[in-house]
Amino acid sequence: MDTNFAFDVNETARALRRAFEHRAADHGVTRAQWRVLSHLKRQDGLRQVELADRLDVEPITLCRMIDRLEEAGLVERRPDEADRRAWRIRLTPKSGPIIEDLRQIAEEFLEDALAGVTEVEQAAVRDVLARVRANVAPGAAIARRAS
Repeated sequence: MDTNFAFDVNETARALRRAFEHRAADHGVTRAQWRVLSHLKRQDGLRQVELADRLDVEPITLCRMIDRLEEAGLVERRPDEADRRAWRIRLTPKSGPIIEDLRQIAEEFLEDALAGVTEVEQAAVRDVLARVRANVAPGAAIARRAS
């Protein structure tokens, strides 16, 4: 196996992140903030701790992102009715047009990034990456050794 596989995956991901951030810069939303908005678009009203887990960031890091998005009027914190100590994060109506603009930018960006890559090749890469993720998932090595 090529010992540079992980390096290549990481460098590709980094190049994609930079290029997307460059395109989205005009909207005043960072890539990290776009990830928050994107997750909330899929499931609005997540608890702050659930959102941090899904984004794979520390709760305090997410708290700062939410602070900035709240200041911009794009999200709001609402008390969790089931747990008074927790907050649920909700999108505001102001976030709708920005999310739509960023979604359009993301679609165009992905089209440009995948130019010349066939659907069959894309599916093969996704399959390989899914298997790699499964191999490095917590407990995967133990399960393989046990079988």
